[in-house]
Amino acid sequence: MSRFGVSPEKESALEKKMSELGIREQDIEEKFTRSTGPGGQNVNKVSTCVQLKHLPSGITVKAQKDRTQGINRFLARRSLIIKFEEQVLGLKSAQNKKIEKIKKQKKRRKRRSKVKTETASDS
Repeated sequence: MSRFGVSPEKESALEKKMSELGIREQDIEEKFTRSTGPGGQNVNKVSTCVQLKHLPSGITVKAQKDRTQGINRFLARRSLIIKFEEQVLGLKSAQNKKIEKIKKQKKRRKRRSKVKTETASDS
């Protein structure tokens, strides 16, 4: 049975990644609070929001994306790994790479449109 309510493959991949980075379960402080937003009675009664703090590095993450506590525990650990890689190891996450790519595209498009408007006004 899975601890987080996800497939065993995802759970083993998470554990493997945590061990590669040197993040141990003993170093993680876990708190549960009530989530906010949609979810109805479940959100109002059950503490489904998960807050993790990695004690050695001081990194804190919060997950309240899903209505179930188990999946939020999994998502919080996954985001902790991403934050750990960014802050401690200096690696850029896939999401940050995607954001940078979009910024470059917008900058390039802006330059091109500026050139087009300048040539059109010159004529």
